[in-house]
Amino acid sequence: MQGYRKGGFNVGGEEIRLPEINKNHIIIGVVIVIALLLFLTSFYTIKTDEVGVIRRFGKYSRTTAPGLHLKLPLTIESLTKIKGSQFIFREEFGYETTQPGVRTQIRRSAIHLSESLMLTGDLNIATVEWAVQYRIKDAKNYLFNVRDIAKTIRDISESVMRRVVGDHSVDEVIILNRREIAQEVKAEMQIILEQYKTGIEVETVELQDVNPPDPVKPSFNEVNEARQQMEKMINQAWESYNKVIPRAKGEAEQTIRQAEGYAMNRTNRAKGDATRFISIYEEYRQSRDVTKRRLYLEAMSQILPKIEKKYILDKDQKGLLQMLQLQDRGEQK
Repeated sequence: MQGYRKGGFNVGGEEIRLPEINKNHIIIGVVIVIALLLFLTSFYTIKTDEVGVIRRFGKYSRTTAPGLHLKLPLTIESLTKIKGSQFIFREEFGYETTQPGVRTQIRRSAIHLSESLMLTGDLNIATVEWAVQYRIKDAKNYLFNVRDIAKTIRDISESVMRRVVGDHSVDEVIILNRREIAQEVKAEMQIILEQYKTGIEVETVELQDVNPPDPVKPSFNEVNEARQQMEKMINQAWESYNKVIPRAKGEAEQTIRQAEGYAMNRTNRAKGDATRFISIYEEYRQSRDVTKRRLYLEAMSQILPKIEKKYILDKDQKGLLQMLQLQDRGEQK
C-alpha cells in the first residue's frame, strides 16, 4: 500500500521523506537565470560584412556598424542583421546559375523563357538574358519601405528592359548597342528605386546572351556573316586608305617644302644680285674709268683660265707674219 504524506511517501509501510526545498535557493536560481538571460540578450556582435538594425518595440531606432554592441535586453530592442554595402547581390533573368565556377552550369526553363522573350522596336523577337548586380546602401529604407525587395527589383528590371529593348532594333540589341542598352537600363532602374526609397544602389547591368528565336537563327546567322564580311571589306579599305593617304600627304608636303625652299633661294639670290648691281653702279657713278677697268679685269680673270692657248699682240704691231695655220697643218702632217 502506497500513499503520499506531507514531506514524503509511504511505500510498503516504510516512509520515505523528501528533502525540504529552500525558498531562498529558488529565488537565487531565478535571479541567476534572469540575469543570464538579460546578459545574453543585451550584447550582440555584427560581422565585418554586415550591419545591424535595432528596433525598439518594433520601431526603427538605429543602425550599428560591425563589432560588439549593447542593446536593451529581451524584446525591448530587437536586432536584424543584413549584408553591408560591401556585399554585392545578383539577380539573373532568362537563366539560372546552378553551379558557379570555372565551368559554370546554367539552367533555362519555360519560366526563364517567358521573361527573356521580348519584342524589339522593328517588330522582331529576341531572347534577352541579363543580370543585375546591386548592393544595400541604406539599411533602414531596405527593411521598412518595401515588403519584398527581391521581387520588386526583378519586376522593375524586367519592365525597364522590355521598354528599352522596344526602343531599339534587333540589330542594335543583339550586336550594335549592347553596352548602351545596359547603361540605359541601369540608369532608369536606379531612378525608379530611388523613387520607391528602397535603399538599393545598382552596380551593373550585364547583357549576357541575346539571340533570335530558334526558328530564325539560320537566317540571322547568314545576315551576321554578310555583315561581318562587309565590315571586313570596310576595314580593309580603311587600311589601304590609311596607308596611301598619309604617304600622299607626306609627299605633297615634301614637294611644297622643296618648292618653298627653291623660291626662297631664288629670291635671295635675286636680291643679292640686285644689291651687288646697285653697289657696282654706285661705284661706277663715282669713278667710271676705274670701275670699267676693274670690271674688265674681273671678266678677263674669269675668261682667260678657260682658254688653252693664249696669244698676246700689241695693237700697234705692223707687218705681223701669221703662221698659225701653217703650224697647224704641219702638226697634222
